[in-house]
Amino acid sequence: MKGILFTGGELTDLVTFARLPVYLQTFLREQNGVVAYFGGLHIRGCVAEPTWHSLDVAWHGEEAFWRTYDEVMESDIPFGQDCVGNQFLLRGDAVLWLDTETGELADLEVDFKHFLFGAEKFPMDALSMEPLRAFQQGGGVLRPGQLLSVYPPFCMATNNQQPASTKAISAAERLAWLANFYRQIKDLPDGQSIRFTPDQK
Repeated sequence: MKGILFTGGELTDLVTFARLPVYLQTFLREQNGVVAYFGGLHIRGCVAEPTWHSLDVAWHGEEAFWRTYDEVMESDIPFGQDCVGNQFLLRGDAVLWLDTETGELADLEVDFKHFLFGAEKFPMDALSMEPLRAFQQGGGVLRPGQLLSVYPPFCMATNNQQPASTKAISAAERLAWLANFYRQIKDLPDGQSIRFTPDQK
């Protein structure tokens, strides 16, 4: 992997580790999770701290994705995320992609090995890194434990033609915002007009 900003160090959460498929255990033995591609991909590790890197927190914690998103199952393993907080999940041997704005779940039709291969060969496309590249071209740096906040949300059509604004915020803050946004829009019909108040950005 290129552009590595962080690796997870020692395996300290052996309970979660024991529940993982062998191929993911093999990967995490080599490096206990990683932030790679200068923040374009975060693969979680089996650690208690930092919490933003903890697979157990994302999988079983109070804000676990299956507790919020209707299409996510408790058995789905949220092993990673992209630069804006969309999630990569393992369901059996299949890698699924969760749109954390809309809650839509897509089967990427690859296993974990080929997901990593695709990310290595075509990171811009496989990891949807366009927002990160634009952020970096403006002088921005995404640090470990941060995700990009993008406004307006990708799923919204807006009347103005201004480019989306991006800023780096803590991963916990970004994921909480996305979960709240999803709860508010999930039952709205396509094309529904909505208005944001400043504290919703």
